[in-house]
Amino acid sequence: MFQRRPKVRIDTERLVLRLPLHSDYRAWAALRGESAGFLQPWEPTWAEDHLARKAFTNRVFWAERSYKSDAALALFLIRRADQALVGALTLDNIRRGPSQAGTIGYWIGARYARQGYMKEAIAGMVHHAFSRMDLSRIEAACLPENTASRGALEKAGFKYEGVAQSYLQINGRWRNHVLYSALRHDRRGPTSVGLA
Repeated sequence: MFQRRPKVRIDTERLVLRLPLHSDYRAWAALRGESAGFLQPWEPTWAEDHLARKAFTNRVFWAERSYKSDAALALFLIRRADQALVGALTLDNIRRGPSQAGTIGYWIGARYARQGYMKEAIAGMVHHAFSRMDLSRIEAACLPENTASRGALEKAGFKYEGVAQSYLQINGRWRNHVLYSALRHDRRGPTSVGLA
């Protein structure tokens, strides 16, 4: 049986990162809907019911179950100044034992892009993962041409590691991704490899 875990909350300068709530549905559906053209080129193809309340309810239950079982940490990014939902960040595929690693994925609403929110959220999540969850390695992947995503990772201290062929289906096609990682005890210097 799952043990009780305290609610997770990560505070950064401008954001609060917390689990999604059922009451977030309208804000989430509105932000995802208005940002569809901005997000869809970088994401797996949306299901027909992607923005439906039932699909969102399933996401909330999944986030809660995954947190309780230490499998994933799916958090909404809430702007502290006005409580606006600006995006989401998930630490998924958490591996324990000798690996102590996880993989992050994220999205931000179009109107909040390129304002430093995602870099701030990634840095907050990485700090939490290393200091509170005792992870040693955080991985991330993005499309090579997604310069905004690559920039957010690099500004948050991630280092380029290489290219994974046909890594994920994005917008209906198998796509190569560039791979990044952050290490708790990182002795690697800055790198410009892979920055074409």
